[in-house]
Amino acid sequence: MKEKLLLIEDDTAIGRIVKDTLEQEGYCVTWATTGLEGLEDFQTQPFDLVLVDWMLPEMDGLTVCQNIRWESDVPILMMSARKEDADKVEGLQGADDYIAKPFSLEELKARVASHLRRWRRYHKQDVIEEHTAYANGLTIDWQRQIVCVYQQEIALTQKEFALVRLLAKNPNQTFTKEELYQHIWQQATLEDTHTVTVHIKALREKLKDSVKNPNFIQTVWGKGYRFIGEPL
Repeated sequence: MKEKLLLIEDDTAIGRIVKDTLEQEGYCVTWATTGLEGLEDFQTQPFDLVLVDWMLPEMDGLTVCQNIRWESDVPILMMSARKEDADKVEGLQGADDYIAKPFSLEELKARVASHLRRWRRYHKQDVIEEHTAYANGLTIDWQRQIVCVYQQEIALTQKEFALVRLLAKNPNQTFTKEELYQHIWQQATLEDTHTVTVHIKALREKLKDSVKNPNFIQTVWGKGYRFIGEPL
């Protein structure tokens, strides 16, 4: 089976030559030209490696990396014309590797192949977690997208499950409303904070989670929300 790569690059000339080169190496390449388009592609199909430009329209490469890292440990290769050491250090906060433009195609191919070898070894050792149980009766079946409280299945909308999945997969990490809106609704800017507030409120009601004494979703006043469920 061909390994699937996601290329996020807004420069048409660079994007075309990188895509053609990697396809000649036998990879299946999906090419997105904006940060939001790339994030949407990533959330709708599996990839084995992501190549992302730093400066992108709609959502910059660093923010794309951050959103991907909330969901996956897939290798990420940052491509950028910024060559200062401080830029490389910043880029590597979310990405696994950094290659400065202009780069040789031979070097790019070698780096891609190296990261994919490590990714294949990682996957052989990785055990897929099918479900997680928490104190106070909460269980989440990740594969079937089923949430239960004291063995009673809770009917969640697609957005509500996406919220609880993002929060629970990143326990004790505080997410702002802007970050939740970007990730779940795939919008660059938060024009209406009410959207996130309404969905969090509905989710809490379905989980029977108190705002004042929460077991699962805690409000961090002035900042956002975080998941505090205790896994069993």
